[in-house]
Amino acid sequence: VVQLAESGGGSVQAGGSLTLSCVISGDMYDRNCIGWFREAPGQEREGVAAIYIGGGTTYYADSVKGRFTISLDNARATVSLQMNNLKDDESAVYYCAVDHGRHDGRRFAGAYFGYWGQGTQVTVSS
Repeated sequence: VVQLAESGGGSVQAGGSLTLSCVISGDMYDRNCIGWFREAPGQEREGVAAIYIGGGTTYYADSVKGRFTISLDNARATVSLQMNNLKDDESAVYYCAVDHGRHDGRRFAGAYFGYWGQGTQVTVSS
């Protein structure tokens, strides 16, 4: 079982920046990919960014390329999402997730995610 705990959400004006963090604990054996997703009210949860643990390959949704950066600190078992130039339609609950090795669950960046944190609220105002 994998446990995830997000932090760093808050309120920011459009054009501002926030950094989200996710501390990962539990059995990460055979886990390959860590991702960030977001879910706005009335909308489906969407993948934002992902990073493969072996090799560090990253993936980004087109809407955030050039503005968001995902990074992994193995020593601290923490994955971060640096978000710059936030837009007012990016208010959502942001979730950290880990793939679960099965071909079900939410798919993004070639992985299926089945372990989820509780989420952290990001509010962007214009």
